[in-house]
Amino acid sequence: MFILIKNARILTLDDSCGEIQNGYIVIDNEFISKIGAGTPISGNYDKIIDAAGSLVMPGLSNTHTHLGMTLLRGYADDMILKDWLEKEIWPAEAELTAEDVYWGSLLGCLEMIRFGTTAFCDMYFFMDETAKAVEKSGIRGCLSYGMIELFDEERGNAEFIKGERLVREWQGKANGRITTMYGPHAPNTCSKEFIAKVKKAAERDGVGVHIHVLETEDELNTMKKNYGVCSVHHLDSVGFWDTRLPGSDKSSLPILAAHSVWMSEGDIKIFAEKGVTVSHNPISNMKLASGIAPIQKMIQAGVLVTLGTDGCASNNNLNMFEEMKTAALLQKLDTKDPTALPAKTVVEMATKNGAQVIDKKTGVLKPGNKADLILIDLKKANAIPIFDIYSHLVYSASGSDVKTMIVDGKILMEDYKILVLDEYEVMKNAHECAQNLVKRVKDKNKML
Repeated sequence: MFILIKNARILTLDDSCGEIQNGYIVIDNEFISKIGAGTPISGNYDKIIDAAGSLVMPGLSNTHTHLGMTLLRGYADDMILKDWLEKEIWPAEAELTAEDVYWGSLLGCLEMIRFGTTAFCDMYFFMDETAKAVEKSGIRGCLSYGMIELFDEERGNAEFIKGERLVREWQGKANGRITTMYGPHAPNTCSKEFIAKVKKAAERDGVGVHIHVLETEDELNTMKKNYGVCSVHHLDSVGFWDTRLPGSDKSSLPILAAHSVWMSEGDIKIFAEKGVTVSHNPISNMKLASGIAPIQKMIQAGVLVTLGTDGCASNNNLNMFEEMKTAALLQKLDTKDPTALPAKTVVEMATKNGAQVIDKKTGVLKPGNKADLILIDLKKANAIPIFDIYSHLVYSASGSDVKTMIVDGKILMEDYKILVLDEYEVMKNAHECAQNLVKRVKDKNKML
């Protein structure tokens, strides 16, 4: 499709271009072919979008979530983490079906389209169903099956087969919108030997690894008690953080470490040296009282930091605008420094940084990159006045201000209307799946 976007205020996130006050973008199929200021070139366009009064910017990247958990939104709130997991979440997840995850994932895709998220990283169960939802919805997904070995070799072999099959069957599907990673759950739920096996498989298949790391103080204490070191140093002892393509002399495959809350200066140094990417999930970490990740220190050390929402059971939404604002405010409060984590840095975390993990041809608007972008309505009371566009995006804007979304050159939402999904059908089926899931859990509890 040949698309022209004109009369736009454009935030390119390209260091060589920056912001264009009155410009245009030409999209040729899935790529941006031209971008510039002033009057656009003439052409035989299939679609012309007048973006007057709107900001055009790269779509947001949510680098850590569990889409199937949309069905558990609000299911078990305000609980101690141990009870939340063991008494509510794990029993509910044990009753999940493939159909549940399909409709839960579609609901998550719908929510992300509404809130301006064009790409995401997911780790969960029944990942074929999430892949189908990504394929249908038109957004971009980097998917991994959450392998929980629990130090059981037989269980680990079965989990590994599922993770490997996802990579081999879905990598590069949907015109490249679907990519994959291996997903060992965490160092405290998977043995060192299992994680080393996963590392070798990732190198063999040329994909990255998505793993939870130091999410809680309990994980930190457990690892020190069992191994004498924390999770980061434990995995460093088997060279896990050095994941690379065959023949490469440096780390060249993305390792995405979710949460990374209880990080020491030594841990941060390892991440910086090895090129590990962190997915910061401030709202989930606050809701579960997991702690405050030292993000300012990580960035100062040279760690690439991105943003994620985590699953809806612990957030309870997929609104990356809320995540941006919370991330900025939390670091200022924690460091007692109002200059910590400035707005421009946060916007980069949510766009170009996340793209480094999901698809390096996204996250920045420039010719040759993929056409993954959003239009934000600036004709609203919360957008008057705007002195600094980054400040507006982080501190004033809302996910509900996103009016149009384009991914891979295809319009998914235009003027607030979803074009790729039947909203009523998705919400109705997801609601029914959630109700039936909870009923199965309650019926099982009565039998115990």
